Amino acid sequence: MLVMERADHPGFWQSVTGSCDALDEPLAETARREVQEETGIDTGRHHLIDWGHQIEYEIYPRWRHRYAPGVTRNTEHWFGLLVSGKVPVRLSPREHLQAEWLPYEDAAARCFSRSNGEAILQLPERLAAYTAHQAQQAATAKDQA
Repeated sequence: MLVMERADHPGFWQSVTGSCDALDEPLAETARREVQEETGIDTGRHHLIDWGHQIEYEIYPRWRHRYAPGVTRNTEHWFGLLVSGKVPVRLSPREHLQAEWLPYEDAAARCFSRSNGEAILQLPERLAAYTAHQAQQAATAKDQA
């Protein structure tokens, strides 16, 4: 699991995060763009999964200036990018100081955001369900062929 240390708050670690550039930007496109911008990882070479999960959370006071006046809550959508091994990372220096590939438990513990850590801790369960679903689809397709 890749986590990165924020440049604007050293000691604060997170996975890839971000926001839509426009209200009509599809969420999957936002996820791909943010991965590319923050890590340099070519998302076209890896499989992006929409976990189909979203949560609403309270925006940390230190980041509320990035939102419209009076906005205190935001919706977070969970995606995953399946990569084979520890692919090279090219950080955006204005956003992150360093990156580390860690076991998921360690990555979750390192994250300052509770929701970010919770998403990471759910990876094994979500990945197992996704893998089972893919296997079922492949078996169904084979039976129909």
